[in-house]
Amino acid sequence: MSVAEPRRIVLFRHAKADWPQVSDHERPLAERGRKDAPIAGRKLADSGIALDLALCSTAARTRETWKLAVSELPERPRTVYEERIYEASPGELIAVLNETPDDVRDAVLIGHNPGVQGLAEVLAGEAESDAAERMSKAGFKTAAFAVLSFTGPWKSLEPGTATLVDYWSPSD
Repeated sequence: MSVAEPRRIVLFRHAKADWPQVSDHERPLAERGRKDAPIAGRKLADSGIALDLALCSTAARTRETWKLAVSELPERPRTVYEERIYEASPGELIAVLNETPDDVRDAVLIGHNPGVQGLAEVLAGEAESDAAERMSKAGFKTAAFAVLSFTGPWKSLEPGTATLVDYWSPSD
């Protein structure tokens, strides 16, 4: 693919997690999360984005969210479980995305707040329709995702270089 073609990044927050007596990294999804994750997957499938790559935090709740969501997609993208996404800042998430091979057109990053929302806000130099307003008002709920687009190689992705195209949450 040409680096002049627009690329899309889906920033996907894990679904609602439970709070059992386990480490934060091992927290599973709550019942609501197990219900919302496939709904988010269907909504992502309806968007028509053909994902080439999924970058998923190694935390149990993100892995479970992705497993339930990806089963709703028409094609399963290559999935990489990346430890650096867990508890990452927006800058650390940009560093992970900058390593994406240029043959990847569309990618999804499954992670955690506040990093995922912060990343969407930092990357979006502009927004289409009311996506930014809806994202800001909703506060990037669990199982929500934002879609951003940008042009250029992945290593050129930096604050303000993307456009927020859409935001969806299960409460929409």
